[in-house]
Amino acid sequence: ITVKSSNKDPVTAAGEEGDNPPKEEPWETTLKTTVVNVEAGEFRGHKVSLWELLHSRYIPEENRKELLELYGAGELTLEQVKTVVTTIVSRAAAAERAEPAAPVDGARAQPAAP
Repeated sequence: ITVKSSNKDPVTAAGEEGDNPPKEEPWETTLKTTVVNVEAGEFRGHKVSLWELLHSRYIPEENRKELLELYGAGELTLEQVKTVVTTIVSRAAAAERAEPAAPVDGARAQPAAP
């Protein structure tokens, strides 16, 4: 019984630590509260958090993971992350604009039409 009790105690302690569900790193909070104005794509005219930009369709998953890792490890400053993310989003949105819009719109309209 004593063994079981001592086994339960660490589990309870671990469970209590896990009861802080967000378990958010301070750097994550910083990314979520740092708002930027990106005049590109769907973000034009809106202030948006770096976190939202990082998780937008403009940032490839590999890039997002790498940026989050480097920032979380303290290898990138907030200013560097802001610069990289806004640059990627701006370039991706510009490239999107440069492509002919008709096929994209047509592809969306065709399934909806029938």
